[in-house]
Amino acid sequence: MTILATISPLIRAALAAVDPAAAVARHMRRVGDVLHVDGRAYDLNDFEKVLVVGAGKAGAPMTQAVEEILGDRITEGCVVVKYDHQAPTRIARIRQAAHPVPDEAGLAAGAEALDIVSRASARDLVICLISGGGSALLESLPPDISLADLQTVTDLLLASGATIHEINVVRKHMSLVKGGRLAQAAHPAPLIGLILSDVVGNPLDIIASGPTVPDPSTWADAWAVIERYHLANRLPASVRERLQAGLRGQISDTPKPGDPLFERVHNVIVADNAAAAEAARDEAQKQGRQALILSTFVEGEAREVAKVVAALAREVLAHGRPLPPPACLILGGETTVTLGERPGRGGRNQELALAAALQIEGLERVTIVSLATDGTDGPTDAAGGAVDGRTAARGAEIGLDARTHLDAHNAYPYLQAVGALLQTGPTRTNVNDLIFVLVDKE
Repeated sequence: MTILATISPLIRAALAAVDPAAAVARHMRRVGDVLHVDGRAYDLNDFEKVLVVGAGKAGAPMTQAVEEILGDRITEGCVVVKYDHQAPTRIARIRQAAHPVPDEAGLAAGAEALDIVSRASARDLVICLISGGGSALLESLPPDISLADLQTVTDLLLASGATIHEINVVRKHMSLVKGGRLAQAAHPAPLIGLILSDVVGNPLDIIASGPTVPDPSTWADAWAVIERYHLANRLPASVRERLQAGLRGQISDTPKPGDPLFERVHNVIVADNAAAAEAARDEAQKQGRQALILSTFVEGEAREVAKVVAALAREVLAHGRPLPPPACLILGGETTVTLGERPGRGGRNQELALAAALQIEGLERVTIVSLATDGTDGPTDAAGGAVDGRTAARGAEIGLDARTHLDAHNAYPYLQAVGALLQTGPTRTNVNDLIFVLVDKE
């Protein structure tokens, strides 16, 4: 059986388990004129308007599901998705914008969504659909910060090695929509947040920078991130001045836990990385493998995580621990890559896969897969990579050196050349990354 034939069913099962439309339908249902959302009931006759807003790579199928449930009870809506992630809808408008670096379309969508919710009254119901990528896709800036400034800060943070938690703390303090400010704009309308999580551990305030939830972070936290990664002297002047003004108490902070405005807000996680990992485990067991989920909290530098993943494969080979072959170990989470001045082409999953290929060089019966569940790993059209003990040797046979490509953060062309690149196309879902460690019998 080829590598692709082995792993394709695992990937399909994982993605099916976090299908955005199905996830929404599991948590939202309508019985007559009563809308039930995860234990709460909303009589639709109590509302004059139902408004739908949101952002993220899974936004289009989530919108379709809400329209299927509510039909013509929806008054209007605006949901922004990444380019090429659109799908037809009947009432709510699907806008497209850039990810991971915001563009003018994202600012326009943010203004549109803010306008919709700002006109809501206590007699209206707001439904907010949030999924991975929402931080870049939905934005509204204070007058003193330009789009170019935002793009510069985004590039700096993405290249710094900062975690998504740290990046989003800074983003929230540059925005008029993040960090609970969308819910603040919608107040006093009741708000339902349906959230497809792409952040390890499902922290509501970090997913898409938490537009509908209280923000526990402060101006001091945002500035600490800037100092931690030595970015203070590289920030645009407008951003540096805003953060400093916030530290001095001259700008109000984001709404905090305990703020009464959140009393009418109900946020629900509809799908996450654990659901995808569990489905992959079940599929591996159907294939006749011993299967085990080791963690869905994996974080760290991609190439360092690769060493741990390779060590797990070696343990299975040498001692049959934690499972004997044929085995499938599953991990979930999201790694990071600290880029140099002139990085090549790739993404965190491709980098992890290439680093793992070097660690398992010469081993037989081992396959390591690293996959972005959204189908787009970094600024590429690949989802990740699938490598084995001969991946490094295959490159050498055609004149490519795996170590050189890894050091240049240039995994994409290497994996493509040796047939180890995973390309699923946009999946229109996003629940972090999955890593599979497959060890076959002799």
